[in-house]
Amino acid sequence: MATLLRSKLSNVATSVSHKSQAKMSGMFARMGFQAATDEEAVGFAHCDDLDMEHRQGLQMDILKSEGGEEGAETPLEGDIHYQRDGTGPGPGPLPPSASKEACSELSGQGKPKITAWEAGWNVTNAIQGMFVLGLPYAILHGGYLGLFLIIFAAVVCCYTGKILIACLYEENEDGEIVRVRDSYVDIANACCAPRFPTLGGRIVNVAQIIELVMTCILYVVVSGNLMYNSFPNLPVSQKSWSIIATAVLLPCAFLKNLKAVSKFSLLCTLAHFVINILVIAYCLSRARDWAWDKVKFYIDVKKFPISIGIIVFSYTSQIFLPSLEGNMQNPKEFHCMMNWTHIAACILKGLFALVAYLTWADETKEVITDNLPSTIRAVVNIFLVAKALLSYPLPFFAAVEVLERSLFQDGNRAFFPNCYGGDGRLKSWGLTLRCALVVFTLLMAIYVPHFALLMGLTGSLTGAGLCFLLPSLFHLKLLWRKLLWHHVFFDVAIFVIGGICSISGFIHSLEGLIEAFRTNAED
Repeated sequence: MATLLRSKLSNVATSVSHKSQAKMSGMFARMGFQAATDEEAVGFAHCDDLDMEHRQGLQMDILKSEGGEEGAETPLEGDIHYQRDGTGPGPGPLPPSASKEACSELSGQGKPKITAWEAGWNVTNAIQGMFVLGLPYAILHGGYLGLFLIIFAAVVCCYTGKILIACLYEENEDGEIVRVRDSYVDIANACCAPRFPTLGGRIVNVAQIIELVMTCILYVVVSGNLMYNSFPNLPVSQKSWSIIATAVLLPCAFLKNLKAVSKFSLLCTLAHFVINILVIAYCLSRARDWAWDKVKFYIDVKKFPISIGIIVFSYTSQIFLPSLEGNMQNPKEFHCMMNWTHIAACILKGLFALVAYLTWADETKEVITDNLPSTIRAVVNIFLVAKALLSYPLPFFAAVEVLERSLFQDGNRAFFPNCYGGDGRLKSWGLTLRCALVVFTLLMAIYVPHFALLMGLTGSLTGAGLCFLLPSLFHLKLLWRKLLWHHVFFDVAIFVIGGICSISGFIHSLEGLIEAFRTNAED
């Protein structure tokens, strides 16, 4: 009787937890996740998904341990709790399809599903984010080859997105294709099992943290850069503007959730599209002066590898695709959705980069809005700064979630004591670490205030890894027995080409950053 009562109480607690999670996930999907850009959503949806799985796993483990202590009483119908590995409390595991359906019902209760068009809106915003403002600078150093890379990156990222989703599925005993994994981390862990069952997930988490923190740094850099170029007559340096921006962002350390911040996501995205239209409209007004002769086939050997990183970084979306596909009403439409979103992104990015470069040619700057006349530059840049400041909390919060979960909250595997007290409040030293992360992004922005170099480094290091190298490697590892020869060829080619581009771009970007760091240190 005591066991039955405890089981009922656990059911009530679990139900309340799931409803709360579903409410937050629904709010994220409607207001934040669907309206977030690449830099906003790349870790946001992934962290939300991992957090739900982590908490459910803790609840399942507690129920399992309680059941083992009291004996082998059979639970009543409707009181069965499934563990994360798909097994129930009975004598043997459930069939893969049944366990998957049960887990989906448990974790997705009340979770709104999205249509293919809504999923396409997610992906479009992810790959049409604020950092497309650096693409004309890539054309400056790459010419027509830079335009080719914009097309090539779109094709490859579309393909790797599809094969990454293919790694989520396996064929069961009945010959049916079922979803057996839920996230990028699950795929990585499956590839490294059984010898290193958690190594792959840790590598993906490290790459994600680097990309999220670098994104935060880029927001501070672009805020200081835009404000300095908007008001050049004021006695305020770019570093000072970065410090002011960071002072505004310091309250992010106190964030408990993204409910307040996510309300601005849709507004930020719409404002960004308006800004892009204004830039293109101005460029079209100067079509008579376009410098077609400046677009060459030669490349700047020293700076072009940085352009590769910039282009790749503008297409990064793979990290949240598993969560997105899992929330679609009809997952079979995922491939079609990926096709038209990347075709649209390729066309829009190519036109934006080419038109902007033709307008300013060799005078093209790292952030294209700095080339606008002073009469409209200040207005456009202020809107961009507002968007950057409002977007900063999303990747910051996602990075904090991953760090706290992996270092402070991962049960017996945590490296440090829990940063939360028994009442759920953040401890003072945990708050200090959050503030330190904000200050770290400021220091990096001050000592390396180069938007293109940081963007190229991030794209070459984590962008190429998450979009090119890992998906092709995982696809070969998990599904190589079922792959056709041309799939194997494509995977190997993408891995080799992506590796070469990644290493080359990383080396050149790192050299540029070291040189810039030394110059700033001397000043």
